[in-house]
Amino acid sequence: MPNYTTSYSKISKKPHYRRSNGNQLPSARRKCKRRPGAQYLHHTQGFGHHGRGRMMPRRNDSRRPYAIIAVACAALLFVASVVWYINRSVPITLNGSESSVRINSTIQQLIDDQELSYRAGDLLAVDDSVLEKRGGEAYSVVLNGEQIDNAELDTTQLTGGEELTIGDGRDVYEEHEVQATAIQPTLTLKGSGPIQYVETWGIPGRTEVWTGAVSGITADRGVVQEVQNCVVRATSISPADGKYVALTFDEGPSSYTEQILQVLSDAGATATFFMQGDRVDANQAAVASIAASDNELGSNGQNDVDLTMLSGDDLRQQLTQGFDAIDRAADTTCALLRPPYGLFSEQNWTEAMDLVSAAVTWNIDSGDYLLPGADSVIETVMGSVGNGDIILLTDNDSCGEQTLELLPTLLSRLQDAGYQIVSLSELIKTDEELADTLDLSRTSMPADAVLPHLSLEIDEGEGESE
Repeated sequence: MPNYTTSYSKISKKPHYRRSNGNQLPSARRKCKRRPGAQYLHHTQGFGHHGRGRMMPRRNDSRRPYAIIAVACAALLFVASVVWYINRSVPITLNGSESSVRINSTIQQLIDDQELSYRAGDLLAVDDSVLEKRGGEAYSVVLNGEQIDNAELDTTQLTGGEELTIGDGRDVYEEHEVQATAIQPTLTLKGSGPIQYVETWGIPGRTEVWTGAVSGITADRGVVQEVQNCVVRATSISPADGKYVALTFDEGPSSYTEQILQVLSDAGATATFFMQGDRVDANQAAVASIAASDNELGSNGQNDVDLTMLSGDDLRQQLTQGFDAIDRAADTTCALLRPPYGLFSEQNWTEAMDLVSAAVTWNIDSGDYLLPGADSVIETVMGSVGNGDIILLTDNDSCGEQTLELLPTLLSRLQDAGYQIVSLSELIKTDEELADTLDLSRTSMPADAVLPHLSLEIDEGEGESE
């Protein structure tokens, strides 16, 4: 209960409530005074409220030294394990025999630790004469099939499992200046058939002349890199199994293109449509419809011109504009070419092969552009057709009505004869030799390849190329 004062002054006062605790009585205040020189314990020294001032007796634990020893032993064992792991030996194959090496040792440390000794190579002048015996490479080192430069022996580490071959050092040449001359590849056309494509890309060769910095000798080193000449292959399609023909339509798009697509779809057939660039912008919807179907797009170039009459930038512009028009309309990438009149010369190839995946003509010219009538066109095709053939038809406004008239009957008769009617890319897939070689959708010129030139021997010995 609350404390009240117990002493009063001469002036009579009523008892009042003291607000502080613990100092109500004089004796209490005396107890709170600290005596000079005396030591007192605070709550933080082990005494707290509510009985925390009681001292607990100190436990005499005889097992403590053993626990400390056990922890120390475990720590030593852990450290020893880490040291062993870091310095463990790993197996390698050295010169064909099993060996071991401390993990992460460098090749140079291995050579030093095993005291390997080999004859250093010589330092050679640019004409192959010896400038300094044993002044060349100290060791010849091959790691996992790759030659290692001697400057890297101190930094190349072994982690186990490597195959290492160390032998006598190789000869090295003195520092020298190099004057290089490129050997340009030439083009050769091989084979015959309606499909032409780059079989081998041309890669330049190189000759070099060296001038030694020490000897001062100038030496012609001859051919240091052989040239790889370009080969354009012409071929026909030979289906490995089954009977196939490819329908192709030139000079589109036209006002009849989408109707032709519907006829093909109804018959379960596909075809390749070659677009003329200057006609695409006026009928982009038809081009987009071809791209959205199972049919295929190719280019006739920008205009109906004889490409063999063009060269250089004029030729490349004619091809590029035609491809670009199709790409814009169909949101695709086109590289397949049907040259107007089926003419694409070796000179054309040397100047534009990086733009063209293949130049494709035909086995059977239906003659429909002469407007002989539907029956005549059908008989022309059926009288000549064979397995793997490419059939030429026309999709322009002049021939469109005739094409729509003859197409259902032609498709039916071809199918009755056992032929599957497919696009050019589908036809190529039936040929085991070409299936993995030729992709009509893109060009594949390697980074180190260049455009070739025609061999002078053609002009001198055989006259003008066809």
